[in-house]
Amino acid sequence: MENLFKERVKGESLGIFIGRIVFGVIAIIGLAILFGYVIMWLWNTLMPEIFGLRVISYWQAVGLFILSKILLCSGGKHSSDCSPREKKKHKFRSFDKNRCNKNVSDWEHYEKFWKEEGSDAYEKFKERIDENSNTDTKQE
Repeated sequence: MENLFKERVKGESLGIFIGRIVFGVIAIIGLAILFGYVIMWLWNTLMPEIFGLRVISYWQAVGLFILSKILLCSGGKHSSDCSPREKKKHKFRSFDKNRCNKNVSDWEHYEKFWKEEGSDAYEKFKERIDENSNTDTKQE
């Protein structure tokens, strides 16, 4: 808790800081209530007409949202796997480990290479790919 108060903007009074926290809590609660009503409205507008399901209450809509988060976002590991940050971490972990273990100094001359030879090498590569795709098309 001590670190929380150290993060205040310099010169900001404690009252304003606490006011921001209270406003944030109220805003989160308000958005949660609004979100429950939006889910209920969407369900009650669409599902009975499309699939012949019954109308649900507000608390059923909130429960449906929580259940969907548990079932669809857990992924068998953590409930935080749905966050973009966790997706990036997972993507990096599944990346080719050998490429990650290379020495960073291998990239030291990359910018110079790209300026001198990169664009020409890329154009040759594109031509080679185009030739291969044309050859494949003729064989079919």
